[in-house]
Amino acid sequence: MTSPAPDPARETRRRREHERQAVVFGLIIVFLLVAALAAAAMYSGAFSSPFSRPIYTPVAEAPQPEPCLPQVKGQPDGALPVPYSKVKVRVYNAADGSEPLAGANADALTERGFDVVTSGNWLAKLDQSEVRFGTKGITRAYTLAAQYPDVRLVLDNRKGQTIDLLVGEQYSPPLSEDRVLLTADTPMQDVEGCVPAAEITPIKQETIKKQG
Repeated sequence: MTSPAPDPARETRRRREHERQAVVFGLIIVFLLVAALAAAAMYSGAFSSPFSRPIYTPVAEAPQPEPCLPQVKGQPDGALPVPYSKVKVRVYNAADGSEPLAGANADALTERGFDVVTSGNWLAKLDQSEVRFGTKGITRAYTLAAQYPDVRLVLDNRKGQTIDLLVGEQYSPPLSEDRVLLTADTPMQDVEGCVPAAEITPIKQETIKKQG
């Protein structure tokens, strides 16, 4: 009995299948070797896995705390209000500019006896009204802030006693004089949550060269 003659086409197909299998198995082996080397490098600390890095989430910067009242020489029971005539204040409109807020507030404060030295438009818009001042103007800032129902006290690095009132978008007009809780012989109260001025990093003082 004779063996059947080999089929050339079948032999060619079989050879190609063996070649494809060899290529596939070769790629698998190379992948496993690379993965093993990478795992060994990460384990040894040669480089870190991108999945081990913490996800960075930006954190909103906390607002500057408001300063407490300082100890004033000759006032052992607490800082007293500063006479209005000794409070030099600049009034600026930090709202959208559609209303003459700076001028209106300057007029109101002048009528009460404050020394308003100038008024105009601020450099940018603010949501909340602010009183800005240096360490020498804290009691003056408290005296001015008492005229308003909602104003924020902001310490900057100025050297003098002049303070700035910035009238913001969420503007509240001055309290009527009978609602201002200040009397000449009664110490003022610290704002809630205040921090001693020495523990606060002042912001940089911003100034306006040309008045509006």
